[in-house]
Amino acid sequence: MSNRRLTSILKFSLLSLMLAFTNSAFADPVKAAFIYIGPTGDHGWTYAHDQGVNHLKDQLGDDVVITRIESVAENSDSERVITSLARKNDIIFTTSFGYMEPTIKVAARYPDVKFEHATGYKRPTDNISTYSARFYEGRHVIGKIAGRMTNTNIIGYIASFPIPEVIRGINSAFLAARSVNPDIQIKIVWVYTWYDPGKEADAARALIAQGADIIMQHTDSTAPMTVAEEEDGVRAFGQASDMSAWGPSAHLTSIINNWGPYYADRVKAVRDGTWTETDTFDGVEEGMVAFAPMENMPDEVMWEAQDTILDLDAGAVHPFTGPINRQDGSVWLAEGETPPMFPDIITMDFYVEGIDSKYPN
Repeated sequence: MSNRRLTSILKFSLLSLMLAFTNSAFADPVKAAFIYIGPTGDHGWTYAHDQGVNHLKDQLGDDVVITRIESVAENSDSERVITSLARKNDIIFTTSFGYMEPTIKVAARYPDVKFEHATGYKRPTDNISTYSARFYEGRHVIGKIAGRMTNTNIIGYIASFPIPEVIRGINSAFLAARSVNPDIQIKIVWVYTWYDPGKEADAARALIAQGADIIMQHTDSTAPMTVAEEEDGVRAFGQASDMSAWGPSAHLTSIINNWGPYYADRVKAVRDGTWTETDTFDGVEEGMVAFAPMENMPDEVMWEAQDTILDLDAGAVHPFTGPINRQDGSVWLAEGETPPMFPDIITMDFYVEGIDSKYPN
């Protein structure tokens, strides 16, 4: 090879490296926005999402610019906030079920912006993705623990809104508890809020007054755990993050929502130009549903719970396995049958047989 040709190749290689460095160093970062239903300090749902966003920042560093908006109500305010963010961001994550219709409306007006809606199921345009977790797998695990740990055979459940995510959690927990303790009853108090420590505390006290010695919650504050800690013989499960600090003697475990890897993957896809609309519904196997350390329970109860987690991780069990009837006694699932994801699980709108509470409006 001649010296002239070798020199030309070296110059071309050096120029290519310089261009690559320039593109990498000066490429615009992805602008990502997150809309939260509550405050980041709730130590529940919004806190878990915010921890996921922190993970995203750790992973992408200067490749992402993040905007976070807290405590956005699920009404006309949400559409206004989403619209304002769509004007200046590449991707928007709307992190509560009630943002579904506003997200759809804004996405139709901003086709070049990517939208990710948590816990929803509608994707009418190709710039909307949906994502959620199989939280009912977590409820299956804590249901078994509750069935073993109760002395009164009454589980108290603090429920937020009667949406499919909450209904399937109640059903899953009840069925799992009944599978190890056929005498189980479940008492449900609907508070019609995601985050209101006062209402959540009152609900916990009302359930304890009805005989519940195990408290579950599908709300976001630590108030129920604090109430359980104050009452002799009452145990509780945390929601969305580790709530053991608020109930050292009462805390059994917490279902942890692990959003970080998903957020990092989706923003990376925007950066790399590979983002496509999709529906994600991950669980224990994928690591989106995890658990805080198990405590304040006998070893054999902990071992059973851990074995159940391993079975879920391996796909060896399904929380909804027949025979299961609806609350009115009609057959839902035959012996050994499991339900389709859509519509049965995604849009679940009924209690299973054995739950005495009236189904909410």
